[in-house]
Amino acid sequence: MSDRKPVLIELEGAESIDPGAAEPPPDDLPEGRAMQMALRAGRTRLPLWARLGWSALAGFITLIASVAAWDFVTDLVARNLILGYLALALLGIILLAAVLISLHEWMGFRRLRRIDQLRDRASDARTRDDTAGARQTVAALTALYASRPEMRWPCERLSETAPDQVDAAGLLDLTEATLMATLDTEARREVEAAARQVALLTAVIPLALVDVLAALLTNLRMIRRIAEIYGGRTGTLGNIRLMRGVIAHLIATGAVAVGEDMLGSVASGSVLSKLSRRFGEGVVNGALTARLGIAAMDICRPLPFTTLPRPRTSAVMSRAVSGLFDKG
Repeated sequence: MSDRKPVLIELEGAESIDPGAAEPPPDDLPEGRAMQMALRAGRTRLPLWARLGWSALAGFITLIASVAAWDFVTDLVARNLILGYLALALLGIILLAAVLISLHEWMGFRRLRRIDQLRDRASDARTRDDTAGARQTVAALTALYASRPEMRWPCERLSETAPDQVDAAGLLDLTEATLMATLDTEARREVEAAARQVALLTAVIPLALVDVLAALLTNLRMIRRIAEIYGGRTGTLGNIRLMRGVIAHLIATGAVAVGEDMLGSVASGSVLSKLSRRFGEGVVNGALTARLGIAAMDICRPLPFTTLPRPRTSAVMSRAVSGLFDKG
């Protein structure tokens, strides 16, 4: 045993330091106003009577437009047969395009529902230790990604190693580590790019509402790309619904407020705000975008984060900000 004792070093003037005399933290820390407004716009939900009223108005306007178009075509056919049939052909093209757009939206909703079902089946199989259910989920995931060139090798690797797993948890962990690693990397890059773009746009755009619109459009495009990466390609309506689900997930998990994974970004934003208020706001807006993107990964991923680490906002922002100064 050593006889060493702790050494106490006294600082000169330490007795005169009054903690209560310290300056309070500034109240004007950047808060990411553009992203906060975009999140509020994304989660706004009209009451039932308002939705019914807007639906009735849209149906009424559609009915008026349809009757007016049909009357125009029939009158034109009566006056000039060639022009009438030309108008009828154009009307048929418009109707065909509307049907194709509706079909595309329906397929998008169906793909999202398929991803949700796979995630629910995987969670249920892990909870009940259902090996047969886990193998069915793995087979469905392999079929979902087998046609993609970048996923060909992971699918083949999983087919070789999956039979060695005897329990549901081990099989699902192996599947996540084999299939999700490549997709997580692609999705994280999309989040980093979106966070970098939002930070730049909100820093350089001086107009109040334009930066909110830019942040909203960037986040919608980011969420759509993340859904495509994980196999849930959506249409316009599906993308809006997906964004509402992502924001609801953020609110449910309490991730809208500043947490420990965003403290570094807020601190960086407060430092930059000493030089420029807009740059400080841009950093915090980028951090909120990164958090929204990570929540989108949670929603769009067919397997929950279990084996692979869930991305952290601070790490995503670190890569995003470093990308601003990347010479390549």
